Amino acid sequence: MNDIERAIGSMLTADLFVEVPEDRMNLDDRLRTDFGLDSLGFVELRVVCENTFGITISDDDFTPENFTSIRTVAELVRTLQGNSPSTGA
Repeated sequence: MNDIERAIGSMLTADLFVEVPEDRMNLDDRLRTDFGLDSLGFVELRVVCENTFGITISDDDFTPENFTSIRTVAELVRTLQGNSPSTGA
């Protein structure tokens, strides 16, 4: 995992109280079904990402497609930061 993905995993456990340990998280695990995030959890993840990464996630970007997995959230963060997507992972 890259730094952004690690940070998102950390947010999920520390800020959103996901019970899956960070070392057992996979980039493509689904936030809703694998980690149990509910609608409030998604809103909280949005706010924590905005504060942590210094970005603003518009309502247009706050979609199920962008908040499917750690990987999709990290790709959104990179896009909003103006960074190209990671080729590794």
